[in-house]
Amino acid sequence: MSNNFSSPNVVALAGGVGGAKLAVGLQKVLPPGMLTVIVNTGDDFEHWGLTICPDLDTVMYNLAGVNNPETGWGLQGETFNALEAMGRLGGEDWFRLGDRDLAVHLRRSEWLRQDIPLTQVTDRLRRSLGVSTTILPMSDVPIRTLVHTDEGDLPFQHYFVRRRCEPMVIDVSFVGASNAQPTEEVLQALDAADLIVFCPSNPYLSIDPILSVPGVRRMIRKSHVRRVAVTPIIGGRALKGPAAKMMREMGQMMSPITVADHFDGLLDGFVLDQADAVLHNAFDMPVLVADTVMTDLASKARLAQELLDFVYTLDAPAARSESTSDIALPTFSATSS
Repeated sequence: MSNNFSSPNVVALAGGVGGAKLAVGLQKVLPPGMLTVIVNTGDDFEHWGLTICPDLDTVMYNLAGVNNPETGWGLQGETFNALEAMGRLGGEDWFRLGDRDLAVHLRRSEWLRQDIPLTQVTDRLRRSLGVSTTILPMSDVPIRTLVHTDEGDLPFQHYFVRRRCEPMVIDVSFVGASNAQPTEEVLQALDAADLIVFCPSNPYLSIDPILSVPGVRRMIRKSHVRRVAVTPIIGGRALKGPAAKMMREMGQMMSPITVADHFDGLLDGFVLDQADAVLHNAFDMPVLVADTVMTDLASKARLAQELLDFVYTLDAPAARSESTSDIALPTFSATSS
């Protein structure tokens, strides 16, 4: 930990399009090599015999500037000939794998079959795309997000893509987390950080899987560096994804206050959208009110710079006592208060 805010080491926790957008902004305003993004892999799955890592690829494609600007995920100018051919053959075509995107999955799966760890595979891929930012999977051990719904348990992609988030969410669990461990690269990144940023990603489906890896939550909790979250909820809704819907179904208030409370003990500051400025005084921590809607590179960079400027105003954290245990994630259900 250098605590050098003239050129800070920033670690961002991210998943999905919202997290990828802020990562792009941070990459734009920080010196090359000063950003590390720890990415959710709970939504990884096997499809067509390949290992698909949607959040890793969304972050990587966005940082490389080759993502589809309309969707935020996938590749710009993509074609889907293989997908259409698979459908004609009676194969599963509900998950839209593009032709050039397919090459990434083929290469990743080839390397994984050679027992090359996912962290190293991801590094090879991001270098091939010219990305200067370090991208780290949250663990090399498979962890799979399982969504418990009123229609039964659904693997994440079946809930999110195949069923379009239609079933009512009761709870979420992370299969394999108890047997996983953070990689040395993740531990080193957190240890060297001057700032830890919780990106505006779904707190339940993108950030919680990262925090479910044994040791990560505790390390962030006792960290001596500033920790700031950017709201994924604006005016009672999420710009993308089912975060607000999940809050409602699990009996939570659809508010950025809920997000801040969810990360209890992990934050020193919070970035609130100007649409919710009236809530400014409802937080028990310093709050920055900003325009958090990121529509182009300029708005991504602006928000990232405002976040960094806000962090400079926060008091340096006092030494935090280590928790007596690696505190487990709270359980949410439709009956939770």
